[in-house]
Amino acid sequence: MEAAQIAFWFVVVLVALALAFDFMNGFHDAANSIATVVSTGVLKPQQAVLFAAFFNVIAISVFHLSVAKTIGKGIVEPGVVDQHVVFGALIGAITWNIITWWYGIPSSSSHALIGGIIGAVITKAGLGKLIGAGIAKTVVFIFISPALGFVLGSLMMVGVSWVFRRTAPMRVDRWFRRFQLVSAGLYSLGHGGNDAQKTIGIIWMLLVASGYVAASDTAPPDWVIWSCYMAIGLGTMFGGWRIVKTMGQRLTKLKPVGGFCAETGGALTLFLATSLGIPVSTTHTITGAILGVGSVRNPSAVRWGLAGNIVWAWIFTIPAAAFVAGVFYWISTMLF
Repeated sequence: MEAAQIAFWFVVVLVALALAFDFMNGFHDAANSIATVVSTGVLKPQQAVLFAAFFNVIAISVFHLSVAKTIGKGIVEPGVVDQHVVFGALIGAITWNIITWWYGIPSSSSHALIGGIIGAVITKAGLGKLIGAGIAKTVVFIFISPALGFVLGSLMMVGVSWVFRRTAPMRVDRWFRRFQLVSAGLYSLGHGGNDAQKTIGIIWMLLVASGYVAASDTAPPDWVIWSCYMAIGLGTMFGGWRIVKTMGQRLTKLKPVGGFCAETGGALTLFLATSLGIPVSTTHTITGAILGVGSVRNPSAVRWGLAGNIVWAWIFTIPAAAFVAGVFYWISTMLF
């Protein structure tokens, strides 16, 4: 087989691998979209995954490609990325996702991908080829997104409790079972809008590096956009039940009113980050919002030890994915 054919099929395999990562992202992060609505009993699991997947996909018509541009052009200097870098980045991210999924730990697929890109680029060309501003805003939002989710979830819970302080609990529960469908839909919309664009960004990066798309293009091909949104929607349909249990039941017990406040706080955070073009973790965001709601209701009801374990997983995500990506970048250069 000629070198040009080998290069072409390597790109095809990498696109398929990126879409597999996107599917896994939806599968892994389905818990973020549906954990609260399932744990409060508003929707059955099968209903919830279809509901979330629908909103994941229709996000294509709501959000601009700001996050995809950050991933595709805002993290690494032009001309550095090649097929080996993309291969290492994807394997690093997928490996970390599989490990955390297996142990039921809600980690960040987004930051695993960022870590993978960083590790592969450093292995190839050193730290100097990274764009500090793009990485800095991503790293800063590792802390801002859960904190903002926590604050907004807490404020929502305080505000709702005050507004409905004279209403019978049974009536409040009945109303918020309906309201939670709205908040869950908004959160799933934000999830699809932010997360699908990360894979769009890395495929765009690959196509530019391979010469199939001009570096001056302002957007990737339509087939890239549609396939990424469909992949994350399908991943959500299959769900991640190990993590649903952690997010919706083990961190703190939620009622429909708490689920509504957590999802609304998380959705507002995701909408803000996506509009700013910042790739954030839906996992971090909803975890912070759930903890905020739980702390308002009863701080002792929150399992802070479990929350601490989740935070440690967040801290290790980027360096762990970066290390694996660096190893597989080297393997890729040896094999191809």
